This record gives sequence, C-alpha cells and structure tokens, in this order.
Amino acid sequence: MTIFAIGSIPLILVLGNSMLIPVLPKMETELGLSDFKVSLVISVFSIAAAISIPILGYLSDRFSRKAVIIPALILYGSGGFLAGAAAAWFSNSYMWILAGRVLQGIGAAGTAPIAMALTGDLFKGGEQSRVLGLVEASNGFGKVISPIIGSLLAILFWYAAFFAFPIFCLVSVLLTIFFVKEKRDKQAHHTPIGKYIKGLVSVFKTEGRWLFAAYLTGATCLFTLFGILFYISDILERDHGIDGILKGCILAIPLLFMTATSYITGSKIGKKMPLMKRLIVLGLLFMTASFSALVLFKSLIPFFSVLVISSIGTGLVLPCINSFITGSVPADRRGFVTALYGSVRFLGVAIGPPIYSALMAWSRTGMFLVTAGLALFAGLLCMMLIHIKKKEPSSDTLFEKLQLT
Repeated sequence: MTIFAIGSIPLILVLGNSMLIPVLPKMETELGLSDFKVSLVISVFSIAAAISIPILGYLSDRFSRKAVIIPALILYGSGGFLAGAAAAWFSNSYMWILAGRVLQGIGAAGTAPIAMALTGDLFKGGEQSRVLGLVEASNGFGKVISPIIGSLLAILFWYAAFFAFPIFCLVSVLLTIFFVKEKRDKQAHHTPIGKYIKGLVSVFKTEGRWLFAAYLTGATCLFTLFGILFYISDILERDHGIDGILKGCILAIPLLFMTATSYITGSKIGKKMPLMKRLIVLGLLFMTASFSALVLFKSLIPFFSVLVISSIGTGLVLPCINSFITGSVPADRRGFVTALYGSVRFLGVAIGPPIYSALMAWSRTGMFLVTAGLALFAGLLCMMLIHIKKKEPSSDTLFEKLQLT
C-alpha cells in the first residue's frame, strides 16, 4: 500500500496535462483561441511547476516529504476547480483558466519529484530501482488512461476534466496520509540554509557534467512526448475526423508501450549501472531512428507502428535516469536534486506544445528531423559524460560509484 500510495502521486501529476490533450481542439473552438493560446494551457502549468519545484524540493529536505506533498495536492485540486468554474461561469474565462493552471502547476511541483525523493528515502538497493520503475510506470499509466478519461469527460461538457482534478487529488491525499510512514533524519531538518547551499554547490561542482546530461535527457524525453501528443491530437481531428473516445484510445497507444517498457526496465535494472547506461543510449537511439523514419509515413497505421519504437525508447531511458538521479545524493539533499530534475522535465513538457505548434506551421519533415537530432545529441552526451567505475565501492550512493570527467 505504501508503493501504491507513492505511485498515486505521479499518476495525479500527469493527469494535469495528458487529460487535457484531447480537449484542446474543442477548447480552441469554444473560446475562439489560436493554436498558440491553447498550447499555453499546457505550458503555463509546466512553467509554474518548473519554477516552484526547487523551492519545494528544499522545503521537503528541510521539513519532510509529506509536509510538502499533501498541501501541494490540495493546491493542485483547487487550481483545477478554479479553471473549471471559470470555464463554466466566468465571462473572461481564458485568463481565469490560465490562473487556475498556474495554481495547479505550483501544486504539481510538490508531487512527482518529491515522490521520487521519498522513494529514495524509503527503499534501498535494487528495491529502490524497482519501485522507481513502478513510479515511472505509474506516471506512464496516467498518461495512457488520461486521454481516454479526458475524452469520456468531454462527452458531458468540454471543461468537465477540470472538475475531476479535485476528486483525484483527494484520493491521493488520503492514501499518502494513511499509508506513507516517513523515517526522517531529524538532524537534516536543522541544517542551516548556508550550509545546505554549500553542500549543493559542491555536489554540482563534482557531479555537474553527468547531472547535466541526465537532466537534458529527461527533458528531451518529455519534450518529444508531449510535442508529439499535441501534433497527433491536432491531425487526428483535423485531417482524419477522429474525435471523442476513439481519439483518446489512439493517443493512448504510444503511451501504453512506454508504460510497459518502463515497468519492465525498472524491475530488471537493479543497481546495474553499466546496464543502465547502455539502456539510456539504446533508448535514445530508438527515439532517433523512429523520429527520422516518421518523415516517410502519413497513414495512421504505419505512422503509429513506427512511433511506438520511440515510445519503447522513452520507456528504456526514464527509469534508468530516475535511478541515477535519485541514488546520486545523500537524503538530506536528495529532495533538491530530484526536484531540479523535475523542473527540467516540466520545462520539456512546457515548451513541447508551443514549439511543435511552430514546427508544424513550418515543416512536418523539419519537425521530425529536429526531434531526431535532439534525441541523438542527448544520446551522445550520455555516452561521453556518464562513466562507470569498474570496481564499485560499498557505499549505497551512486555519487561514489560514478567516475565523471
């Protein structure tokens, strides 16, 4: 039940964007918005989260994980209610929807990244990697079901998804309260902020290069994922006349492959760091090949057959990156480092839809080749900057197991 409760937190998080993807074209029509304005409904959520995550990461180190997660989930649900109320009853609803999305983004900052740190606190060794794989799979499962849920709710009225957020958040709050029992080092709560910052600076001085590669890789995976979902949502409705539940099910196909791969990868990698590095590079090569080949396909069945190769690649990469990041620092600074990782992931989500909107207007071929080039660049960085020592010391932290140049 502890793992189930932790897994519910990132699941709630991904509903924040993925559940709205099928609704965006309808929102655009109902409110008379441009492609760019409707993409901001995704972007402001993610930008607010990216800015807030490092602050909440520090607070989770300073106090406790639950003391951040529970209020964050409450704020997340409240922002959803505000956005739904604005769409239903306010005259200038678009601006109020954006305000609600900003509140949701701030709340989201205290969910999945802090849940990763919490996993690092509660589980060790191979079990930690397994649970992190489950957390990433939960994240992916949320992405699978959320387009379907969003499409089902839109049958009632297009903004119904906003009112669903408070209900989901309440369930996660109750699970966290009753089933997550923290074992915190009380001394960490009293670390002066100056000493805390010095410790972080020393961390990034010695480990900054591989952390940069890991952060960029995580952001790249989320950027391409949400950019492609935005593109698919648009072409399904505009070019193929597919809407409603069928559209949600089609959007779920690549996400289902990513989720299954994440679960299997997390359950198999343990603490085998050479294997993790190989899977990261292999996954990014899969993404590169898939996006390059998509230039050649426009029919739906061949297009999705090639796209799932990219989804499998993403499922190979993310659990391994999560294990590197979460196991890289002591518990008293883990919250900030995983939170910063969460920030760059959110930035990837934030810039995905508006950049893909611009790339779609420019060139379909160019859009896929730019995406493939970014994945290839991330793969080369991981090959060059992540070096594994042949003989591993007995310490449980990956920091002391990584030889970085």
